[in-house]
Amino acid sequence: MAEVLFFQKFNDPANSKQKAQLEAAGHTVVARDLLSEPWTPETLRPWFEDRPVEDWFNRFAPAVRGKTIFPGELDETAALAAMIADPELIRRPLIQVGDKRAVGFDPTSLNSWISLIPVSDGLSCEDKHAQGRCDHGHGHHHH
Repeated sequence: MAEVLFFQKFNDPANSKQKAQLEAAGHTVVARDLLSEPWTPETLRPWFEDRPVEDWFNRFAPAVRGKTIFPGELDETAALAAMIADPELIRRPLIQVGDKRAVGFDPTSLNSWISLIPVSDGLSCEDKHAQGRCDHGHGHHHH
């Protein structure tokens, strides 16, 4: 189980669902507000590693949708300056475990990195059968 630093937009339903998925897998999620974090080029740049600049952006940000920002036309310096001025532009969530970071919520890579498999809820097989929700596949069928 990992401690996951999770920069999110607090009223974003997708981020809330992602955070719940991490918690269900037994991780400790330390949620931070992406929009109020005092980002600098030095603190923001490492998240993006070797991704192309346009992959750094939240494609649904008002400035991108409204065509006032064109992510594919910006260099790193301009992209970081734009995101610091308007954190809505930052693709979310930003996830950090130890010294490894990820941008966006990619269930496949996250699962191979820290596991997204829900941990047992502590119910015995009999309890689950009583609730009609045996989920551990030991070869019987419910009618």
